[in-house]
Amino acid sequence: MTKKITYWDDWLRLKENHKGRQFIRPEVCRTYNFGEHVDWKSMNLSYLMEDQYVTHFADMVKNARPIHGTDAVLKVSNIDGDVRILYKDQEDFERIARQFGIFEEWKDGVPRTAYKGVVVFRYQTRKRVFLVGPESLQQLGIE
Repeated sequence: MTKKITYWDDWLRLKENHKGRQFIRPEVCRTYNFGEHVDWKSMNLSYLMEDQYVTHFADMVKNARPIHGTDAVLKVSNIDGDVRILYKDQEDFERIARQFGIFEEWKDGVPRTAYKGVVVFRYQTRKRVFLVGPESLQQLGIE
């Protein structure tokens, strides 16, 4: 029996394909920047290399203000700057994701767009929200 694969990231999230490896996704919306010229050769993208990216990403998560309890959307709305919300398991993640109106979907134990169990999205334009998995802080070297 084959698993239903709809999108490329569904295929990547299957354990037999990712084999424990992580992948990053662009933060810039494809529809927002469509048609804009970017001189990528003039930009320093070294922070995206694996040895530097984990430190860069961990710093962003560590510096985000922790949010606990219910009413996550209300709490996030009343805080300036980036925030992080811990989730316990898939059910907890889906509950929080529904509150913010983001993808709830998992494939083979991996939430869509997750890096080391952390899903990042923008809320109220500038603010980053980090949904942090039960083992993510340890994987990022924060704990």
